[in-house]
Amino acid sequence: MSIGRPRQARQRCYDANQPIAMPEFCDVALPVPLDTAFTYRVPDGMQPVVGGRALVPFRQQRMSGIVTALHDRAPKVQAKNIVNVLDAAPVLEEQLIQLGKWIADYYLAPLGEVFRAMLPLAAEFKRSIGYRIANEGQKALHLAGMSGSSTRSRKTPEEQLAEFRVLDYLAERETVREGSLRGAARVSKSLLAGMVRKKWIVREDLSDARDATRTMKVAILKTAGGKLNSNQRVLIETLAAAGGRLGVENLQALKVPRTTLGTLVKREVVEIVDEPVEFTVANKNSRPSPLGFQFNSAQQDALKRIEDGAHSGKFSGILLHGVTGSGKTAVYLAAMRSVLETGRSAILLVPEIGLTPAVAADLHHVFGDEVAILHSALSDQERAEQWHRIKRGEAHMVVGTRSAVFAPVANLALMIVDEEQDSSYKQEESPRYHARDVAVMRAKMANAIVVLGSATPSLESYFNAKKNKYALLELPDRVEHRQLPEVEIVDMRQEFQETGKEQVISRKLVGEIKQRLDRKEQVMVLLNRRGYSPVALCRSCGNRMECRNCAIAMTHHKGSNRMVCHYCGFMAPVPKFCGECGSEYVYFLGTGSEKLEELLHGLFPQARIGRLDRDTVRGNEDFERALNALNEGELDLLVGTQMIAKGHDIHGVTLVGVVGADMALGFPDFRAAERTFQLLTQVAGRAGRGQTPGKVVLQTYFPDHYAVQYAAQHDFVGFYEKELRFRSWMHYPPYSALANVLVRSDKLDEALRWSGVLGKWFERTRHEGIRVLGPAAAPILRLKRDYRYHFVLKSASREKLNATLRSMLTYAAEQKIPWTQVIVDVDAVWLM
Repeated sequence: MSIGRPRQARQRCYDANQPIAMPEFCDVALPVPLDTAFTYRVPDGMQPVVGGRALVPFRQQRMSGIVTALHDRAPKVQAKNIVNVLDAAPVLEEQLIQLGKWIADYYLAPLGEVFRAMLPLAAEFKRSIGYRIANEGQKALHLAGMSGSSTRSRKTPEEQLAEFRVLDYLAERETVREGSLRGAARVSKSLLAGMVRKKWIVREDLSDARDATRTMKVAILKTAGGKLNSNQRVLIETLAAAGGRLGVENLQALKVPRTTLGTLVKREVVEIVDEPVEFTVANKNSRPSPLGFQFNSAQQDALKRIEDGAHSGKFSGILLHGVTGSGKTAVYLAAMRSVLETGRSAILLVPEIGLTPAVAADLHHVFGDEVAILHSALSDQERAEQWHRIKRGEAHMVVGTRSAVFAPVANLALMIVDEEQDSSYKQEESPRYHARDVAVMRAKMANAIVVLGSATPSLESYFNAKKNKYALLELPDRVEHRQLPEVEIVDMRQEFQETGKEQVISRKLVGEIKQRLDRKEQVMVLLNRRGYSPVALCRSCGNRMECRNCAIAMTHHKGSNRMVCHYCGFMAPVPKFCGECGSEYVYFLGTGSEKLEELLHGLFPQARIGRLDRDTVRGNEDFERALNALNEGELDLLVGTQMIAKGHDIHGVTLVGVVGADMALGFPDFRAAERTFQLLTQVAGRAGRGQTPGKVVLQTYFPDHYAVQYAAQHDFVGFYEKELRFRSWMHYPPYSALANVLVRSDKLDEALRWSGVLGKWFERTRHEGIRVLGPAAAPILRLKRDYRYHFVLKSASREKLNATLRSMLTYAAEQKIPWTQVIVDVDAVWLM
């Protein structure tokens, strides 16, 4: 059995380049929810390296982990051997290892899970299960084969026959992979599991490293051939027209039988080879140069400050606060070009996958093949391929979402976090790191400069800038003297009084859209709620249709004719009758982006209308297609959720309508006003980015709310100062550090009992300088089958908060509360 040792223990590490005898043991951090490393024996002939991966046995399976130390200290129990060494050189250099340890300590996350998040190399590890026959299985097979004998079993004759086929197949072979065994014996996984329980067969983990290189089959024309039929001539002529080389997929798309190609291969007229697939950084249509204009004085000053910092070789932080359309991206790219000219590297983080192709296209335009892209929409093989390009030094400019903060660039000089306030930079599962804060720490470790950019900075970042922790650079004007859009607020309460009915689209917004369409201008309309109707309600008994896994109303999706939970993904048929009382009076309430699109089609039947939300976007291609259509003038009006709000530079859009602008204000979250202000300001910034002035029509039921008013005035500083007063009174960030402790279980009594145990511990043990709120039911009581109760902890001292959380986790373990059922979210951005 492998033995765990605390990470904090003193360890004697070895440099892989030193010609010394290999130590007898190594410590490996595994991606499991246990806050410890595990000690394994190093067999003769194997040479693990600190920072490299090793394949090791863990319980009943094999796992890949990162070697954290090499030593000769024997554990108290017998250590298992390493199965395989996957890397001859470290995949995590010392600086990234130190960053991982900082994340593990700061966010109270297991080190192995942190390293797994840092390495996008899952494609290089193949999970595989095998089976072999055991002694008891040999006996059972012998008894079953004896004439007149049978094994005692409650199974049906068919099941007994299936078990006999498995035993008979395994008796003549060594370990057989699960897929081969199931195919040969025609059995299910459950039957194999039952045979394992009876100890007739043994289940083994055969997982190991594999080559993750992406390849495609290519047909190569070797000779014109002799006599050919018509189908064969079509293939040969197609190959010849393509220069004698073409992908097999292209040939299979021709209207000829698939066997035709096989015949030509047998006759050695055509050869099929595997070739590496080239990665395309961006499929974006041709774009104007992002640096193809004269910088104004504010941009020039900002660029000089960033360049001076990057070339100084010392750590510094900059907050670049620029209004929407002020040319922040151009400043980023100019700074990155300056860094590249000195032979150093830069990383640019963007919040949304949808923004990555557009930004990557800009970078590719400026830097060519020096660009690599990293985000979760890539396949495992594509991510591994991009990671290795960066590691080999083939790409010095990296763009991606939050995981790109770990890109293995050498000689890092510049780290940029665009839209730094965006909540998508916070990871929602372990390790729950915030990429913005990790970027700051990585830049500090690398003596690099970090630039946080936004039109609506987070209160924490702006507060730090005002306290001189960051330098504050301002871009107060749009490029080329373009004006910020006029914002008109429509009071939907008054709209109801004047029309006598609930309106989704106000008369004012309808009129403004009509004017823009008549002038051949483009329009964006935001409704930050997808689907058709968010609530299905019975008019007889008042019951609403909820998800069976979550305490959340299911959303009606008309296009797919189903009810969907937007939290866990559960789907159900659209109800014709109430599930509680059987009434047929089921009523669909509210409006989502799908219904809004339908209403706009009814109002403007001649308009070309598109929709951009998670229902219409299944991949980057869909996202790019919609934005390209808007850019090329193929769409008149685009409806969407917050996906349309950030980063898009569409010069033809002169009107932005915001429907349901104040929905988030009702959330029980202290950041509700900040999120509303940010969303309204960002979406307003999509209007008037070309030569024609823009306008925003903002529909709201709370026209006097300060978040709405300051957004309409484009007044970030006014909002910041007012919101900061509320935060100060209630001791919320940036005046205190905050953590959310969530206790969960699929059994309500367990969740209540565990939260009560921890609640009594907080009461019993006094923690000076720590405010504890709770336990209380989470705003969403049940989510993904788990009942949820939480505590909110606040403290002016991060050290005290961290120490208290560690003590609480230790006590929870003593009380046998599973580690995975107590979630600690440091610097939580979502308290729902």
